[in-house]
Amino acid sequence: MNTPPTSRVASFGQTEINWDKLDKKRFYVNGAGLFTGVTVALYPVSVIKTRLQVASKDIAERSAFSVIKGILKNDGVPGLYRGFGTVITGAVPARIIFLTALETTKISAFKLVAPLELSEPTQAAIANGIAGMTASLFSQAVFVPIDVVSQKLMVQGYSGHAKYSGGIDVATKIIKSYGVRGLYRGFGLSVMTYSPSSAAWWASYGSSQRVIWRLLGFGSDSKATVAPSQSKIVLVQALGGIIAGATASSITTPLDTIKTRLQVMGHQENRPSAKKVVKDLIAQDGWKGFYRGLGPRFFSMSAWGTSMILTYEYLKRLCAIED
Repeated sequence: MNTPPTSRVASFGQTEINWDKLDKKRFYVNGAGLFTGVTVALYPVSVIKTRLQVASKDIAERSAFSVIKGILKNDGVPGLYRGFGTVITGAVPARIIFLTALETTKISAFKLVAPLELSEPTQAAIANGIAGMTASLFSQAVFVPIDVVSQKLMVQGYSGHAKYSGGIDVATKIIKSYGVRGLYRGFGLSVMTYSPSSAAWWASYGSSQRVIWRLLGFGSDSKATVAPSQSKIVLVQALGGIIAGATASSITTPLDTIKTRLQVMGHQENRPSAKKVVKDLIAQDGWKGFYRGLGPRFFSMSAWGTSMILTYEYLKRLCAIED
């Protein structure tokens, strides 16, 4: 007989804090500041990944190291933060939407899978996966326009791409040429990329955490009377974040490469279709072309995921309502 949801939450009481136990105002205000800090630290990785994915065949910068050297040589450190202002403007509302949808859906999903009497890691994988995918779907309405604008700023003047004076200039020119729908270019691929990626990330994180705790003797059926230390909790959460990043990046990098090239490549009337992007990638690099930027993407998803989850779990502890 598997552990019912109520006792499952109690047995992981030291490591999990449910949505109904959070001070929502503190959660959103503190979260905005904490996640802004994480974004500042990891944003350059996104710039490097994007440049690798859109580089044409005749561009010499085909490794992460050469891209970094090129950016620092031409633009200095500010070059690593092109498009940052646009991203940070949209990141706060998008993150609020994502986290609210994630936590509320997770509660419902656990109730949904409980009658199936699956193992605890499997329950966690399914419930977290459903929550991650749902949260991603809700937040894409904000994320995609930010993605389109910021990526154009990341690659401006690089490999033949146009130059802009800022995010507003990019958005204005896109709307003038293509209407509002231009800001949602690649929306379908974004949903196809980020939703499975989010599902894979959160499913891997939820299940791997429970497997690790079980191996350490803290499973739901454990008779341990001493709660795990705070440092052990942080280490398990960090390891779960790394495993989740590796899983999600391996699965979704091909779609992310196609989406990125579709959103930033082509000018005015000469805009490529998804089919043409795929054909060009195969012609230039073969099937391995779909994994352009895998290294930075893996690092980004693992580093961002681990930093994000540690920040997120810390934020939940910070904003927990005392019983």
